[in-house]
Amino acid sequence: MSTAPAVLRMVELSGAEALWLLEGSALGRLVYGRGDLTVVRPGRHRWEYGRLVVRAPAPAAAVPATATYQVDEVRAATGTGWSVTVAGPVDVITDPDEAAHYRRTLGGWSHGPHDTLLRLHPKTVSGFRLARAET
Repeated sequence: MSTAPAVLRMVELSGAEALWLLEGSALGRLVYGRGDLTVVRPGRHRWEYGRLVVRAPAPAAAVPATATYQVDEVRAATGTGWSVTVAGPVDVITDPDEAAHYRRTLGGWSHGPHDTLLRLHPKTVSGFRLARAET
């Protein structure tokens, strides 16, 4: 006897819940436009003082003045989980002491010119939860 597939629904998150999920995660994706292309790079992040600090393998000069960062956790077996997106202006962390601190505390994928530390100042925070529909 087979069972019917679960019916899933998408539920919008409050801003507070989206930030709580973001704070509890460490990996995401930095997304930005470059010419006609959309660039997506893996990133490690930390939420501090109302801003998101991101370490990503992207050339600092290529990242525009605004960017988006997306984090999720989706369970393949059930199709349930969540996704959070933060967007806003970014600035490159150039202070040597501050950069050294984040390079020690946020793991990276590359070192050198493509190892960039950014501070994203969120203008929008949104998210949704993927859940089983109640029947």
